[in-house]
Amino acid sequence: MRQSLQRTAQDDLRGKTQKEAQEIARRILCVFPRYTSSFATFEHAYELTTGTRACMPPQGLLVIAAVLPKSWQVRFIDENMEKAGDSDFAWADAVFVSGMHIQRRQIDDICRRAHRHGRPVALGGPSVSACPDYYPNADYLHIGELGDATEQLIDILSQSVSRPDRQITLKTEARRNLSDFPLPAYELAKIDRYLIGTIQFSSGCPYRCEFCDIPGLYGRIPRLKTAEQMVAELDKLLACGVIGQIYFVDDNFIGNRAAVAQLLPTLIDWQKRTGYAVTFACEATLNIAKHPEILAQMREAAFDVVFCGIETPEPEALKGMDKKHNLVVPILESVQKINSYGMQVVSGIILGLDTDTPQSGRHILDFIRQSNIPMLTINLLQALPRTPLWDRLAQANRLDHDESRESNVRFLMPYDDVVAMWRECMDEAYDPERLYERYEHMMRATWPNRLPRPLSKARRAPANVRRGLTMLAKVLWKVGIRGDYRRPFWRFALPYLLRGDIEAILTVAISAHHLIMFARDCRMGRGNASNYSPKLRLVEEPATQ
Repeated sequence: MRQSLQRTAQDDLRGKTQKEAQEIARRILCVFPRYTSSFATFEHAYELTTGTRACMPPQGLLVIAAVLPKSWQVRFIDENMEKAGDSDFAWADAVFVSGMHIQRRQIDDICRRAHRHGRPVALGGPSVSACPDYYPNADYLHIGELGDATEQLIDILSQSVSRPDRQITLKTEARRNLSDFPLPAYELAKIDRYLIGTIQFSSGCPYRCEFCDIPGLYGRIPRLKTAEQMVAELDKLLACGVIGQIYFVDDNFIGNRAAVAQLLPTLIDWQKRTGYAVTFACEATLNIAKHPEILAQMREAAFDVVFCGIETPEPEALKGMDKKHNLVVPILESVQKINSYGMQVVSGIILGLDTDTPQSGRHILDFIRQSNIPMLTINLLQALPRTPLWDRLAQANRLDHDESRESNVRFLMPYDDVVAMWRECMDEAYDPERLYERYEHMMRATWPNRLPRPLSKARRAPANVRRGLTMLAKVLWKVGIRGDYRRPFWRFALPYLLRGDIEAILTVAISAHHLIMFARDCRMGRGNASNYSPKLRLVEEPATQ
């Protein structure tokens, strides 16, 4: 049953607006659009888990849900799990939607369904904030982050929930401090049905990589939450049933190194208090390898994964995209340094750069072999609005808005050659034999360096044990018996199975299965060549079980 809860989260409306809004009960339907299948959705992993239906909960929409007036009722539906139905739209007075560029078509579909029921749609999030002209059919456009535009929207809806005669744009001029953010409304979401949980400590990044829209959207000076907020959010996530891992969605976790150094002791204390019930993951620039004092504390706080945008092993390409900070320490040395603190490096890789040659794909595959990084997001270059790359390519007439293409960039190399090079890289990188060899290296070179975790009450809880055994049974049956890459799986898994190391088997097998299957989708033309690809593909309906 979908949850429809009376909001009790803090309300930051001020003065008369606050009082008026509180006196009117509204029903708000928050709908998060389904993702088009991509590397990052991890949907192929779900069949090996216990009821996972989506990758991670959306922070933005759950924060917006938390700031609505106390008298308003809020219903949250993630369409990656189940589709909002006619009864949901009929229940609502207004519909809130947020999403990224890759969800554009699904956002339009939600607008159409809401309008069939005569409900106004308020759209916010990174896509509309960067490209409001993409969404002519939404009734209210919330441009920017939480702030005065949010208060204006609440004020408007407290007066009327009729659809306006024309589209209304509300732009945040005064952003709310992250330290004043409420706890996200995790209680509205089915947190235990997500592959991983999410949390945010900071927003913004000091670097200005040519292709990245983060500085344009969120600024170059990272804004921060307090340590007390983080503890409260972690406690709430745990109470709502988060399982396994919590991912810090910060644009760059070490964007403010001094603040992170102050936060990490709090995270370590929280892990000790909760018995290391979860592990952490984050995204950070590769120059984190220069700071062993931070890496040591991250190890003690049980950070197991760091996503680093390596992008390319070619130095001239890194200089061309204004990512010279990746060269402060030699790339392979940086990867090994992070590994030495027990953290797996996940890497972003880009093809289609102006500096690419027909040999660039082979250089990337050589780098993958040398670095032994198991998991890499290998994407074609996409030009995002509000980036230096977009401006440069627009001036050179090198943007292509044909949505049948895998990229909106007119490459200097022939388009078909670049796409073929990408498919070759995906095919070879995620060949089961090669992938499991890299995971075996990870288990030898990285896994033993992790902080030993106590066999705490939280970790040995009966529900946790049952979950692990159920997942092991699914892995052994679907991969070890019925799978067509059984040989490399058993070569890796059998020694760990004989030692009773179920955690090692599950950690590798579930991720590897998604990588292998998604690479096959790409080979068959069913997988997008980028998390931002404009190419429209069939979006399957989510299961309703």
